[in-house]
Formats: sequence, C-alpha cells, structure tokens
Amino acid sequence: MYLRSWKAEGWCLSRQKLKEHVQNDTTVYAGIDPTADHLHVGHLLPLISLLHFHVRGHRVIPLIGGATGLVGDPSGRDTERALTGPIVVEDNVRNLKSAVSSFFTQATAYVRRREPNMPFKSTEVKARNNLKWFKHMNLLEFLRTVGVHSRVNSMITRDSVQSRLTSQQGISFTEFTYQLLQAYDFYRLHNTYGCSIQIGGSDQWGNIVSGIDLINRLNPDVGPDGKHIEKVFGITTPLLTTASGAKFGKSAGNAVALDKNHTSVFDFYQFFLRTTDGDVERYLKMFTLLPVDMIAARIKEHEEKPEARLAQRLLAAEVTELVHGDTAVREAEVATQILYSDPNKLDPKELMEAFKGDPRLKVCPLVYASTTPARLAVMFELVSSNCEHSASPPMRNC
Repeated sequence: MYLRSWKAEGWCLSRQKLKEHVQNDTTVYAGIDPTADHLHVGHLLPLISLLHFHVRGHRVIPLIGGATGLVGDPSGRDTERALTGPIVVEDNVRNLKSAVSSFFTQATAYVRRREPNMPFKSTEVKARNNLKWFKHMNLLEFLRTVGVHSRVNSMITRDSVQSRLTSQQGISFTEFTYQLLQAYDFYRLHNTYGCSIQIGGSDQWGNIVSGIDLINRLNPDVGPDGKHIEKVFGITTPLLTTASGAKFGKSAGNAVALDKNHTSVFDFYQFFLRTTDGDVERYLKMFTLLPVDMIAARIKEHEEKPEARLAQRLLAAEVTELVHGDTAVREAEVATQILYSDPNKLDPKELMEAFKGDPRLKVCPLVYASTTPARLAVMFELVSSNCEHSASPPMRNC
C-alpha cells in the first residue's frame, strides 16, 4: 500500500502534484501529542503512514509535542483539555520517544518479512520534540513571526474552532491559537529538515492547512510564469472510531495500548479479533500492508464462511505481528485456542507459556487445590472482594 492505492483504502490525498512530489526522496512528519506515556491504537494510522514512506527511503519525523502538549489540541473535542503539568509532559515525551523507536524497529522487520524482494532503503527514525524551538521563543517573537501572517477570519473557519464556538463552553484563547503553534512546527521542520509533507488525522486538516499557508507566506516560491509553486503538502488519514462514533484516544478512556505493559499481547490480539464484519475490511486496509487484492480474496472467503472469522483472524495476526512481532502472534493464537477449547483438555505447560508475563496469570501452591475458584479469585486479587465474586457468574470448582 503506497500512494497509488491509498485512495482505495480511505486515505485523503491532495491532488496530482503530491503524487509527482513523492517520486523523489522527501521528508515527512506526523505529530504525536504527549497526553500519555505510551502509544495507543489511535496512533497506528499516522505511524503506518510514516512507515510507508520510511521503508521507501524517505526521511520521516515523528514529532512529539513537548510544547504543544502543554496547551492542548481542541481538534475532535467538545470540551477543553485539562492542562498537563510540565513534569508529566516531559516524562511522557521521554517514554514516547522510546515507544516510537521500538515501533519502527518492529514494524520495519515486519515489512522485511512481507516484502523480502523490496529494494529496502530505510534509514534510522528519530523522534523530535517541538519544545526544542518553542522554549527559546518569547511571545513577541511568535507574534511577529507567526501572528502577523495569520488571519483571524480564516482561523475561525476551522472545524475544530467552529464546533467549539457553538458549544456552551466555547473555546479558550489558548486552544484557539493551537493551530498557529502546529503551523510553526511545519514551518520549522520545513526550514530545518526540508520537510514537505505533514500527515495527520482528518480532524487535523485545518491545522495542516495553517502550516502550509504559513510556509507559503514566509517562503514564497513563484515560477517563471508568475504562478505559485506547490512545495508543501498535507495527507489526512481516517479517524479510528468506536461503534458509537467516538474517537479512540487516551483521553477518551477507551484506548488499547501498543505497549504490552499497558495492554497485554493477548488483549491486543483479541481487540482486533473482535472486529465486526462491517469494519474488518476497512481495518485490514488501514492497519496492514497486505495487497488490496489479497484482502479482497480473504473477505470473499470470510463472506462464504463468516462463522470462521477468517478476516478477523488475519487482521488480528497481521496487526499483532506489526506491533509486537511474529513470536507474539503465535503466543496470542495459542492463548486464544486454549481459552476457547475444552477446559478438560488444557495443557498446563502450554497455558503457562501462552500467558507468560500476563499479570492475570496466577500460580497458586498445590495446597490451595481444594479451594473454590471464587475464593482463589479473591486471594490472588483477580477480584477486589467477596462481594464482587459473589456478583459474578457461578464458577466451577477445581
């Protein structure tokens, strides 16, 4: 999946010029808000977008908002974000840099296994922190550099602003100016690294356009015919939503983490295995690097035998391998087979290996063999109290 097939997979491209532009090596960036100390499934789309460019030799920059994270992005929100303290943001940035590095190491290995004959040109991926340039910039300098080129009438028309202007809470000046901070990010990356493409969720389009406008105003480029030369572009990805239409994200309280210390590999695998029939084809196109024709073939097989959940199994296996590696896929598949098979046929060694490292796996001494499962659940803190286990469905004795 690359630019030629993104349209079929729900990705938004800005005109033919972009397709021509990426025929030569360029620099691409996507922003990551440090609202948590780990990545979640909502980050997968921009990360996979960067991955496509990365493995084809383009330079990619995951930009972590050490500065903008102190302000808060209003995009896609009905209420203002609670401000996060500098120490927390700094800690989140440090952890996210490590998480991004791990993702690209694992994902690049995934691509090599899927495309062994591909002429690989990938380079090291290094996350950046926008606090580097904002911490030395005072308000007057920002107003003279960015503010003077920004028109309030255009800023007000952004969807992220319009939705809040009509709400009861309204929008603060802090959030209103967030788009200018993101615009300056694009400008700095363009000047410093030659960055010409910004990737973001579809709710980021207004902020991306602000950056393109700022670059064109500060660095005007006109051809011999007097026409403006397009040199910077934006790509938006579809927003990952729940069945109710809510945006996935840490602040929404329903995120599945890419870090196995926050979401176990088994739960991660199960999350994608539980994908509905209505979503599975779309997710296969978004979250995997499988060819479109291969996905279509699997969907056809799935429709002929939906009870086998062939499409969901492929999705869960591919995304788990992309994020956690091929060994993790085998462990998750074994764990799934164990949990949904006849309990009388469970192999203790296989069970221990499949759930190794999962905090919910509790090993109790043989002396407790006659204790009821409900009592064991309380003793090993699988439930918080006797009241909780008594409210649970009946459990069979060991």
